[in-house]
Amino acid sequence: MAAVLRDIRACVFDAYGTIFDFGSAASRSRDSLGDKAAALTTLWRDKQLQYAWLRALQGRHADFWQVTGDALDYALETLDIADPALRQRLIELYLTLDVFPEVPAMLQRVKAAGFTTAMLAKVVDHAGIGGLLDAVLSVEEVGVYKPHPSVYRLAVERCGVDARAIAFLSSNAWDAYAASAYGMRVAWCNRYGQRRERLPGNPDCEIRSLAELPALLGIA
Repeated sequence: MAAVLRDIRACVFDAYGTIFDFGSAASRSRDSLGDKAAALTTLWRDKQLQYAWLRALQGRHADFWQVTGDALDYALETLDIADPALRQRLIELYLTLDVFPEVPAMLQRVKAAGFTTAMLAKVVDHAGIGGLLDAVLSVEEVGVYKPHPSVYRLAVERCGVDARAIAFLSSNAWDAYAASAYGMRVAWCNRYGQRRERLPGNPDCEIRSLAELPALLGIA
């Protein structure tokens, strides 16, 4: 297969939904959540994103864990779940989310081929992939969440290459489009069968799994 993403020097990965399965916290608490596990996952993630974006618009930044905790509290209250111990368990599980199965082997191949690898998140140690990443970036360094351009600029500065030499991977359609609009080359990992967005930018390609990335880069 001919490389679709040519002249790439660095690969930058979104974390939640792309590298980490954000649904695994609720899945691992199914003994307590029962048939509410799926609903909690969806509502928790939706409110997490909404709170990040709304805080950015208001100029009232809060760190990721406050936003995540606030979103969880909203989701639990909406689903009539009043269990402080379960709430604490879910937050702790979010610190140790499962990586998607294809991630370690994919990172090994990409790094062995000489590409710089970076991820936008700090929770990597438990997953055993820290040694496969040259840089782990945090939005706290710029004080605002994606899709603000300063977050993508941070990745460019830390990787030390031009935006067009970065392959950006995200499972979030809005994120993929924003990174493309910023000037990065983008592979949208559409794990969840989302529809294409009507936003600035246009991902270079669409994949269903990160296992497809090496071929896009021309790695044999």
